[in-house]
Amino acid sequence: MKKLIALDLDGTTLNSKKEISEENIRAIKKAQERGHIVMALSGRGPESVNAELDKYGLSCPVGANNGTALYVDGKLIELTTLSLTQSQRIALELEKEYMPYKICTDKITFAHQHWLERFEKVLSSGLVPEEYYTHKDYKMFTTPPHVYGQPIFNQFEEVLTEDSTVLKFLILGLEPEQKGRLQTNMEAIEEITIASSSPFNLEVTHMNGHKGNGLKAMARHFGIPLEDTVAIGDERNDIPMFHAAGLSIAMENAEEEVKKHADIVTLTNDEHGVAYAFEHYIFNN
Repeated sequence: MKKLIALDLDGTTLNSKKEISEENIRAIKKAQERGHIVMALSGRGPESVNAELDKYGLSCPVGANNGTALYVDGKLIELTTLSLTQSQRIALELEKEYMPYKICTDKITFAHQHWLERFEKVLSSGLVPEEYYTHKDYKMFTTPPHVYGQPIFNQFEEVLTEDSTVLKFLILGLEPEQKGRLQTNMEAIEEITIASSSPFNLEVTHMNGHKGNGLKAMARHFGIPLEDTVAIGDERNDIPMFHAAGLSIAMENAEEEVKKHADIVTLTNDEHGVAYAFEHYIFNN
């Protein structure tokens, strides 16, 4: 029976060295050879997801920016966007807090001109918890935008126009009290979802812009019943797809809170947990 298998990337399909192991590659290709659909469902933007898959010769449908942008064979099949009003209100809250943030559109990710300055200011505050510095995703989220080649904007009005298609705000919240305050203030904005894929980032999308709906839309596209879908992940932004999938599998390296929402726990991402899950829970039905 054909299944749709949704794979998170960081912390799941990628190991702690940010690589996809040979074991995981073989398992994905074996699943595809058996007629299953394997999709990458990630918080990353589409260009980053595709670049990662291309490194290993993998061809998969993609759910980028937490499933707000869905692609099959490189063609966009669905977008879930923030309205201009929602985007403006989110940006105003971020400016009040002087936090580093990026605006992810359907074309490209833009970074605030003062991203690095804001990042350095919070670092010098002494309010960043020590454990953040050794977190597996610290380097990825704190690498300056110019390293990724991301264009900058001076004022958010340059990016947020009537013609813009905004999928997500990606916010670096290294100071816990400030991050909590921002979350509280943004909860007054109607019909948005606030998620995270690490202890120190926030991802703000439309209320329908989450991995659960990304999985459902891809299942509809391929005509696969939800009971024949599988989701594998490790972070809080994976919880909506756990709730949507017929079978949900958490990585052993996931937080305990995330594991509570899964049906099964596989091995860690450094023990080829994705390949293990395929062999034990998917191929063996």
